[in-house]
Amino acid sequence: MIPQVFREVIDLGDGRTISIETGKLAKQAHGSVVVQSGKCMLLCTVVSNYKQSDVDFLPLTVDYREKFAAAGRYPGGFFKREARPSDGEVLTMRLVDRVLRPLFPKDYHSETQVMIQLMSHDEDVMPDAMAGLAASAAIQLSDFPFECAISEVRVGRVDGNLIINPSRAQLETSDIDMVIGASMDSVMMVEGEMSEISEEEMVEAIQFAHEAIKVQCEAQIRLAEAFGKKEVREYEPERADEDLAKKIYDMAYDKVYAVAKAGSAKHERSASFMAIKEEITETFSEEEQEEYGGLISKYYHKAEKEAVRNLTLDEGLRLDGRKTTEIRPIWCEVDYLPSTHGSSIFTRGETQALATVTLGTSREANQIDMPSYEGEETFYLHYNFPPFCTGEARPIRGTSRREVGHGNLAQRALKRMVPDDCPYTVRVVSEVLESNGSSSMATVCSGTMAMMDAGVQLKKPVSGIAMGLISDAESGKYAVLSDILGDEDHLGDMDFKVCGTEEGITACQMDIKVKGLSYEILTNALMQAKEGRLHILDKLTDTIAAPNEDVKPHAPKMVTTTIANEFIGALIGPGGKVIQELQKETKTTIVINEDPVTEEGIVEILGTDQGGIDAVLAKIDSITFKPVVGSVYEVKVIKILEFGAVVEYVEAPGNETLLHVSELAWERTENVTDVVNMGDVMDVKYFGIDPKTRKEKVSRKALLPKPEGYVERPPRDRNHRGRDNRGRDNRGRDNRNRDRNRDDRPKRD
Repeated sequence: MIPQVFREVIDLGDGRTISIETGKLAKQAHGSVVVQSGKCMLLCTVVSNYKQSDVDFLPLTVDYREKFAAAGRYPGGFFKREARPSDGEVLTMRLVDRVLRPLFPKDYHSETQVMIQLMSHDEDVMPDAMAGLAASAAIQLSDFPFECAISEVRVGRVDGNLIINPSRAQLETSDIDMVIGASMDSVMMVEGEMSEISEEEMVEAIQFAHEAIKVQCEAQIRLAEAFGKKEVREYEPERADEDLAKKIYDMAYDKVYAVAKAGSAKHERSASFMAIKEEITETFSEEEQEEYGGLISKYYHKAEKEAVRNLTLDEGLRLDGRKTTEIRPIWCEVDYLPSTHGSSIFTRGETQALATVTLGTSREANQIDMPSYEGEETFYLHYNFPPFCTGEARPIRGTSRREVGHGNLAQRALKRMVPDDCPYTVRVVSEVLESNGSSSMATVCSGTMAMMDAGVQLKKPVSGIAMGLISDAESGKYAVLSDILGDEDHLGDMDFKVCGTEEGITACQMDIKVKGLSYEILTNALMQAKEGRLHILDKLTDTIAAPNEDVKPHAPKMVTTTIANEFIGALIGPGGKVIQELQKETKTTIVINEDPVTEEGIVEILGTDQGGIDAVLAKIDSITFKPVVGSVYEVKVIKILEFGAVVEYVEAPGNETLLHVSELAWERTENVTDVVNMGDVMDVKYFGIDPKTRKEKVSRKALLPKPEGYVERPPRDRNHRGRDNRGRDNRGRDNRNRDRNRDDRPKRD
């Protein structure tokens, strides 16, 4: 049976289109679509169990995978099969998850899975920009209780012109790379990097993206209507008890408000809140506690959230006693770890990050091997969030998606400030040692100082701040919070991280938890973030004003030079013998790469001893030395022969040539040692390759004045026996008849 296919086409306005199609593939899923732009095709399927899970949250899994077959490639590794997701795939999963999750009902707890696969790759299309569109379109075809259609787009700006879903080539010259997620009415998620743009330019880019998203949402709605919009499934809602909620609210609100207003530290405040909760719980009998289950805890946290939010909206005070624009106390230190190439500590309130820097060659670059992109990073940042930083004990199960995402945000904030001519591969590692909000922004600050301490010549220092929002739709009140705490992130309406230099924004990440956030509030939040960011930046530059002029004595120094392609083999040697022995002798690391354009050899020399680096450079000069015809060179006699002297070029040790006896002086030279001796240093003129001997010719006498009346004599050849006019050799014998008789002898068969 031929399937009935339903299709909608989205016009991007510049000749490109995106199509959404359903009805052909994966029809047993609760919703499935194929999204295509150019030759790029994504298949998205969604399934949600009809039975509610026992957990008190939405067990949503977003899985994004790029199949190597989509690009006509084999997976790397021994087994030739796709394995764990790459960091790039994890980052795409997070982008989609952050927009979808808030749109499910809070009491919907069915296990839900969104799977997005790259099925066909196009070099001119970045598939991650269409993942959010694919996920939402598939959900619109299902019976899930989902609030409204959403979509995501990438925004770039090339030559001042904003572009929706630019290609990777366009991004190379773009000063903006942002992904925006939104519904028809509200912007919900922003993440990206920029080249020091202003707050106004950022808002303009978000608005531009939102207009494109509205068109994509309308296309999803049309597709669902054509396909046949399903009735939203019924599910068992959470148990509710309004009388119990009011009782707990009355018991908790004033006490929580008083604790919140006291402005205490995290652990003291948490202990006080826990005591209030336990006191309320004890007012219920064991039978009542068993009957109500988790409702007592749920209603207590609801009362706590409302009390803390009202404190901020009504009195402008926060949990730790700060005002809405106030930044927590900051202290910083650099050069803390003696053996690292660079290190720093950044502490802001109860959040602390220790950053280290390691410098290496291109061999240490981070290799990226995805079906949609192959390349390498010579600057990368890793973020670690151990359980002790929040006072918890839990098992470590490898790198979490959160660690990948926060590390990537900090990396994007800093990478455009690393100069293009930085000779090193730079790895920054951030260890979060304490966390009470905004550890990723602490990573940006500590990473900046650690690189400056390591001698990386950053264009400008970068700082970061996390902003929050508490708003009340009924009264219209709102408060933008600078440098939010972990609790404020949890109970607030926005988490907005902004990084940048004194000149502008370099990266951002925003998650909005309420509908209808106005651009006025967004602009106010950005301007308040700028003030806080500059305040933090002053603290960084007070600690270390500028990058150290040189790397630390124990850190490797990097020297880069180029050699002609013809000399690469000579430097490496048979089986790598020359380069291996050179590294061993000089205690350096030598890496040779070939320039893909010029085909020159790019030689990186890494070592802690300048003498060893100089020895490698001297060896390279020696290998690549080519004397120029007509030039004069200083040479040293290293061997005396009967027919001349072997000399070595002083500027290129190891390069030898023969200075023939006839080129020592204008006068006839019987013995080489009459003119030169071992170790003598002199100048010679280079004449190139002698056509007679096919060897290099150098001359000492060419630099000496020719004696007056000098007559050129035939060259002396000690291996030639001269003959006189009568055919006799210099032994006085007549050889003419002998030669003739020899020629007349009969030949033997």
